[in-house]
Amino acid sequence: MLRNVFGKSVTRRHVAQLRKCMTPAEEAELKHGGDNGETMNLFTAVNSALDCAMAADDKVSLFGEDVNFGGVFRCSLGLADKYGKDRVFNTPLSEQGIAGFAIGMAVMGHKPVAEIQFADYIFPAFDQIVNEAAKYRFRSGGQFNCGGITFRSPCGAVGHGGLYHSQSVEAYFAHCAGLKIVVPSTPADAKGLLLACIEDPDPCLFFEPKILYRTAEEKVNRDAFVLPIGKGRMIKEGSDVTVVGWGTLVSENGALTKAVQMAEEAGISCEFIDLRSISPWDQEMVTNSVQKTGRLVVSHEASKTNGFGAEIISTVTAECFLSLEAPPTRVCGLDTPFPLIHEKLWLPNEHKNFDAIKAAVGY
Repeated sequence: MLRNVFGKSVTRRHVAQLRKCMTPAEEAELKHGGDNGETMNLFTAVNSALDCAMAADDKVSLFGEDVNFGGVFRCSLGLADKYGKDRVFNTPLSEQGIAGFAIGMAVMGHKPVAEIQFADYIFPAFDQIVNEAAKYRFRSGGQFNCGGITFRSPCGAVGHGGLYHSQSVEAYFAHCAGLKIVVPSTPADAKGLLLACIEDPDPCLFFEPKILYRTAEEKVNRDAFVLPIGKGRMIKEGSDVTVVGWGTLVSENGALTKAVQMAEEAGISCEFIDLRSISPWDQEMVTNSVQKTGRLVVSHEASKTNGFGAEIISTVTAECFLSLEAPPTRVCGLDTPFPLIHEKLWLPNEHKNFDAIKAAVGY
């Protein structure tokens, strides 16, 4: 059983309650820890979350390709020595096997954390995740489930990854009922949301923007804590346009963050939202914001066509139609395979987003 900084036991019911009642100030206290805070980057925050979960519950295990020595990004560094090779171990190069093994463990009451080394290679496991993990409770009429399972995977562009080490794949899974999908943008959010995923009653996909592993840094509570899945983070309030993103784009030095700064310098007041969770996503926060501003710009690294931004815009159009002052806009990756030398042209950079913000306000 995990415990948060207020000394209370953290159960699945408490995670649901946190979503409803935690104020921004309480969330900041919870995740940054005050005097108990320690400077972490995103990969050390993930490591800290795994350490907390494994210390609290011996049913939590971690496995995947190369995790025994720390993983390619060192997220599991030291955990095999601390908890033993029965709980932290390498697997064969078989994503389908990793997922199937994790599902079997979860069905038997364990809490497996299965690492897919890169999100680009999750597709061999797609059948196991979508047709087995997501549907297990439903197809058994609630008699069985594999809700203790968490799939971790690094995602997103890094500047030199090319075709197979750069993709953002969240939209492929967002279409599937029965899965929860999280994409953190800060170390503290990574720790709190990963611990929430491990405690969640549904299978979770936890995508970690790998460029942030060492570039994102902040104070993080040393102790275990959970943040609510499905609750967005209001980065900045504003009045002229709502700007929504997740992951790398909304990080401290992300392209969308820079675009918002450029807009503010140009006299445009932006309400800036980090979605944090893709499924479920915080419809209330986004629609309330658009009803206030009348405008919406959504940005994500994945290709534009059928990306998750389309779902957000569809919902906003239906819920906020009479409040809209301009057509909602998407700024996304291009509809081509992910390139190598042309990555900077392919991605939704700050200039593309700034142009979209100006166009929305000037419509």
